[in-house]
Amino acid sequence: MTSPAAQLTHFDTTGQAHMVDVGAKDETHRVAVATGCIRMQPATFALVQSGSAKKGDVLGIARVAAIMASKRTADLIPLCHPIALNRVAVDFALQPQDSSIHCTVTAETRGRTGVEMEALTAVQVGLLTIYDMCKAVDRGMTITDVKLLEKHGGKSGDWVAAR
Repeated sequence: MTSPAAQLTHFDTTGQAHMVDVGAKDETHRVAVATGCIRMQPATFALVQSGSAKKGDVLGIARVAAIMASKRTADLIPLCHPIALNRVAVDFALQPQDSSIHCTVTAETRGRTGVEMEALTAVQVGLLTIYDMCKAVDRGMTITDVKLLEKHGGKSGDWVAAR
């Protein structure tokens, strides 16, 4: 049986961290979809929903932050390849029944490596931006359920999370 480190692509045969060589991989259309949620007090949710938060349009700013974060993923995750993104779409779904906001990000590229990390990073930063803009009225917000929903393209093909 191989050791767990031997199965992880970011370690070489001696167990040392390295950046994966993607030079020989084919360029393909690659898509990743990630999601996450932030839960807050009903009064905080009402501020965001009405657009009357003191700092302005919370979701508009969070959307821009998410897109910017997707483009900076390689600066944040040490062994991530910098990639050219073709498209990043950020959607926020407001859930009044539990005072939560769900963020879904779709990232696309045509390249030699996937965009899962870009989609996941964008979700996290989008939700963190909501937290930052609302923390003056609600420090108890929680960010939960951040996960990859699906990925398409590349040598390993398609993957969809069990829902």
